Formats: sequence, structure tokens, C-alpha cells
Amino acid sequence: MDNQESIQNTTEEQALIEREYQALVNDYLNSNHRKKVEIIEKAFRFANQAHKGIKRRSGEPYIMHPLAVARIVAREIGLGSTSICSALLHDVVEDTDYTVEDIENLFGKKIASIVDGLTKIAGGVFGEKASEQAENFRKLLLTMSEDIRVILIKIADRLHNMRTLGSMPQAKQLKIAGETQYIYAPLANRLGLYSIKTELEDLSFKYEHPDKYEELSLKLASTQHERDRLFELFSVPVKKKLEEIGCKFKIHARIKSIYSIWHKMQVKNIPFEEVYDILALRIIFDPEEEKDEKKNCWEIYSAITDIYKPHPERIRDWISTPKANGYEALHVTVMGPEGQWIEVQIRSRRMDDIAEKGFAAHWQYKMNEKDDSELEKWLQTIKELLENPEPNAIDFLDTFKLNLFASEIFVFTPKGDIRTLPLGATILDFAFALHTDIGFQCIGAKVNHKLQPLTYELQSGDQVEILTSKKQKPNPDWIDLVKTARARGKIRSLFKKEYKAFTKKGEIALQEELGKMNLPLSSENLSKILEYFNESRKEELYYKIGKGTYRIEDLDKTVFKGKSESRWIKYWKPLFGKSPVNENASGEKKKKPKNVNQKEVVKITDENSGIDYLIAECCNPIPGDDILAFVEEDGLMIVHKRQCPVAMKLKSNFGERIISAVWETHKVLSFPATIEIKGIDRIGILGQIAKLITEVHGVNVNKVNLESKDGIFGGSITLYVHDVEDINNLSMNLLKISGINSVNRIN
Repeated sequence: MDNQESIQNTTEEQALIEREYQALVNDYLNSNHRKKVEIIEKAFRFANQAHKGIKRRSGEPYIMHPLAVARIVAREIGLGSTSICSALLHDVVEDTDYTVEDIENLFGKKIASIVDGLTKIAGGVFGEKASEQAENFRKLLLTMSEDIRVILIKIADRLHNMRTLGSMPQAKQLKIAGETQYIYAPLANRLGLYSIKTELEDLSFKYEHPDKYEELSLKLASTQHERDRLFELFSVPVKKKLEEIGCKFKIHARIKSIYSIWHKMQVKNIPFEEVYDILALRIIFDPEEEKDEKKNCWEIYSAITDIYKPHPERIRDWISTPKANGYEALHVTVMGPEGQWIEVQIRSRRMDDIAEKGFAAHWQYKMNEKDDSELEKWLQTIKELLENPEPNAIDFLDTFKLNLFASEIFVFTPKGDIRTLPLGATILDFAFALHTDIGFQCIGAKVNHKLQPLTYELQSGDQVEILTSKKQKPNPDWIDLVKTARARGKIRSLFKKEYKAFTKKGEIALQEELGKMNLPLSSENLSKILEYFNESRKEELYYKIGKGTYRIEDLDKTVFKGKSESRWIKYWKPLFGKSPVNENASGEKKKKPKNVNQKEVVKITDENSGIDYLIAECCNPIPGDDILAFVEEDGLMIVHKRQCPVAMKLKSNFGERIISAVWETHKVLSFPATIEIKGIDRIGILGQIAKLITEVHGVNVNKVNLESKDGIFGGSITLYVHDVEDINNLSMNLLKISGINSVNRIN
């Protein structure tokens, strides 16, 4: 019987595999690519044989993963047979005995090269040992700059892994979700893969904050009917007007993603009900001729603004100056029929293809475009970055991310040529963007015909004439003046020796200063000092201490002031499995247990036994927040909020040291939390607030910062609470006080 069941399972699995393969072939045949089904068939049969008998963690045959990645590559990114074959073969070299040479002999040099690039970056950008991955990460970018298909397939691979993340243990989910949010989503965005970027963000959010994801999903579903009604009301006159002018178009609703809604709620400190741009409209039209695209966009704009009044400051023209990732569209925000602002996005079908499929679609249309697109310029900056890579993988990624995250400004040369720079870029960044020598010889610039210094931050639309002098001597301080990875890399490579010397000097000076206070240069103490000086990297901190930029003689009066009095609520010892980290006879902590099990969940309790813990000061989590624990090298565990920017970086770079954590406290310990209050001022309102907090709720107040101006009051109150439930109950009761409009917890 068992044998018959096994045969049946094998037959069913093979039928499932064949169905998925046929779906892939259909996706390919429905594309605009030259039809090379034979080589795809060959790659599939080879990969299927190579992975035969191997199962994924979910229990399905392993070949289903390469097939799914190949379908994403074909259908959602729009790549051709070379990429589809590479996707089918992408795990063969890593997981079986076949080599890159075998792939080259069977499928040719190009496919082998892409598979080789994918194999080098298997297991994520950093894999298990971040410090050893600098060269691999460099190879990723090098391969990417030579053949962009490597990173496009890698993004497809990551998307499928995120879609099937449910079968992984929670700590692994947090590591992969964090890495996705930190590097893959920005990378997808930079390559113009808007749909994939949105899904990666949503899936990361779903695994990091499952309760909030579910809550927002339900709220979106419950308000769907109202949005449908508004869409219908808004779009009927627009459709009629566009049909009158003979436009061929489709109009549909675009709903803001769950992650974007949550992110806006966090940044603006507002509830779901106050996110007013959940609904937008997208109009996709077929131009009469391609050369008329721009004219057609403005005709549609004119038709819409004949019906609804536009917001004067919210028109975005990405037709005249496309975004750096190739995105083109005309956005206008208009006042809707019921007094709400609604954004309308106007795109041609070509623009929509590029917006959804990014780089691949961009290349399909390339024959009708200039060769110096912003995407190609960006790839060129990646190549330049590789000339002088950082020795440390994480530093290198930080430099690389400067080119990923930045919002853009458009700046003009004296002759009217346009350059794209990140928001906050200075005259010095612009000089280096023109040429390295111009950067090193730059002494200032005329911005809009007015003399400005090197430090001047450029604004979109500025016209800049760089002034140079052969007598100008570059300065190591310039590193702090620039925003672009190109400029920072060029300056740092010139001053590499000086930078190293000052960094070492600063580290020794800091150790000596801490030694005077009988404190070690531990991760905990270093985090406090970094936070005090508003630095994110210890090397930058050491460098500035070594140069004398930062004074550290007063650390005992600033950073470590009143340490013994203020730390009582921060430092405690909860239970963790059966691996306590005790102190040895000399009072030093033992190293962390080597057998940290990512399947275990740390329980954060009120008890005083087990492994040492600290509550991270960067995000101050309290019971009720979604949290994780990070194991320091000395065994100490730091508890962070999952959305904390520091935790996000830790998940990406040190995923193997992330442990799942849950609260298990019993309203014994108190934690600091800050609420922001806004409302209409009146006599006695402050007394009512104080009475409710201290007498009714019995909460201790640490700090109050409220002020009133022109009849409006607002500010913050820091209090000690047991958990999120305390904050929620207090907030609801504060809102009952006449005059108070909003109460929100802030970080």
C-alpha cells in the first residue's frame, strides 16, 4: 500500500510539475519575444532531472521553485528565453554536483555567466557571514553592471521566496523580511519594478507585523464599498469628456498598498481614518502616434481640470524629466466631487509597461529613445563604485544604498543640460557628477548667477556653473559635505591613509576615555555614544574623534550622566530556553551560546534569571509591540521593535543572530513611552489631562512639553507604562476630554 501511495504521489507531483511548466511556456508564447521554446524545454528537463527527489521545506518538489521564478521573470518582468533558462537553472550549480562549466557546455556562455552570477549571491546579499561577503557583494554589482538580468532574476527569486515564506521558522522569516525591506525592495524600485517593489514591501510587513497587517487589511476591506462609490462618482464625467475628445483609454482605481498606508501612519503619526490618499485614479491611453504621447498627456490633463480644480502645488511632470528609474507619467491632484483631494496618474501604454516592468520594458522601447537614459547613468555609477570598493561589506552596502534611497532633484548646467542628483546634494556633488577633476578643483559655484559656497544644498531647477582653481587642495572634511556615493567614494579613496590613521587614533582615544570611567568599549556603550553624536557608523565616529571634530572629555557628564539612577528599567534578565549566559569568577560575561536555536522563541518575562537583556534605546519597545532579540558578540541580547531602522539593518547584516521574541510580562515592570497630544486650548484643560493621567490611570509622568499658540495647544508627555494596552486605554480616555483632537504614541 505504501509503495502504491508513493507511486501515486510521484505521478501526481510529475503532473503538477508539467502543468506549471506548460503555464510558463504559455506566458512566454504570449510575450513579444522571439520564440525559442526548444532551449527553454532543454533547460527545464535538465533542471528537473538535477533536482529530482529534492523537496522544499513546504513539502513540494524543489523544481517548483525555479519554475515559479522563471514565470515571474517571463510574465511579471517581461524578460526573454536567456533569462527564463537562467532562472530555471539558477540553483543547479549551488545545490547539485553540476558546475558552471557544465552549464556553459550545454547552454552557452551567456546563460552560464548569469547562472554563475546568481550562484555567487545565493542565500541573500550577505549569507551567513557578513564580513566575508564583501567580495561576493562586489561580484553581484559587477555582474549586475555588466548584465542587469542577474539582479532582475535575483529579485524574482526573492519575490517567490517571500510569497512562500510561511513555511520558514519565525526567526528566519524576520531575517529574510528585514533583508528584503533593506535592500531588495529599494533595488526593485531603483530598477523601475514598481509592482514587485510594492509586493516585496507588503510581504515584508506581513511577516514582521502580522497583527497590524491583518488589522489594516480588514479596514481596507470594510471601506472598499465607499471607495468604489467615490471612484464611480469621480470617473463618470471624466470618461465622458475623454470619449468626446476621441481618446482611446482605460481608467481604473489604484489603491495605496498596505505597507504604504502603515508607513504614512507612522511617519505622520495619524490613524488609518486620516490617510486621505488611499484611492488614486490611473488613466492609460493609446497615443495616436508615439510622438504625440506628451501632447496627449496634456490634453487628458486639460480635460480633467476642466471638470475638477487642480491643486496648484501637486502637479508632477515626469514626462519632460523622467525619474532616474525610467518612470514617465503626468500626475495631477484635483479636488473631487465630495471635497477630497484625489490623485490622477496619466500614462501611455508604453509608459505603463515601463512603470510596471521597469528595466526590461525600458530596453524593449530603447530603439526609440536616447542612449543616455538615467538608468544607464546609474549603472555607470555602480561601475565607478566598484573601482574603489569599501573593505567592509556593510560599509560598502551603505555607500551603495546612497544611490538607492535618495529622492531626486533635477539640476541644470550653464548650457541647459539636465543632471539628476539625490535630495540634499551639494555643489560639490554636482562638481563630481560632471568629472572627478572638476570635483577636486571645485572652489564654489554660481547658482542661478549668484555666488554660493561648496556647502550650498542644491534645489530642483537650479542652474549651476562650477568654479574651479588649480590651486584648490581637496580636504578630508569634504566626505561630510557630499551626498552621492560617487563623490564620497572619490574623496575617501584619495584620503584612505589619512582616514585610517585618524580612525585608529579615535578608537584608541575613546577606549582610554571610557577606561577612565571603568567602562568597556562594548556594543551597548558604543550605541549610546553613536546616538549622542548622531552617527550611524562607528568608523565615522572614530574618524571624527581622531580628527578632533568631537570632544569626548565630557562623556561622563553627557552620555553616561546618572547612569546608575536611570538604567533600572532598562536592564533585566528574562528566561531563554536552557542556555543561560552567566558570569564567570572574574565577573566577565561568557560568550554567547553557539547553539542559539532560531526555532526557539525568547520569552521576555519579569523574572530575574537566564540570559542578560537590554531594551534598545533607539526604539524603546514596550510590551505589546512586535519585537525581536539580537544576540551581541558577548552574549547580551538587545530587544528591538521589528520596524526599528537599527533592527532592520541588523536583520540584513547579521540574520543568524536574530531570535524571535515575545512579551510575557505581568504588569510588574515599567517602560518609558511618549504620547503626542493636539487640541483646542481652553482654561483648565492641562489640569484635566494631569488628573486623568496621574489619578485615574495612576501613571507616573517623566516629562511634559506642552505649549499653546493662537488658541491651539500641542506637545508631548513621556510616561512610565506597563504595556501598549496602558497607552491605548489612556489615549482613548484623553480623547474624551473636551478640546483634545488627537492622541498618538510617538517614538
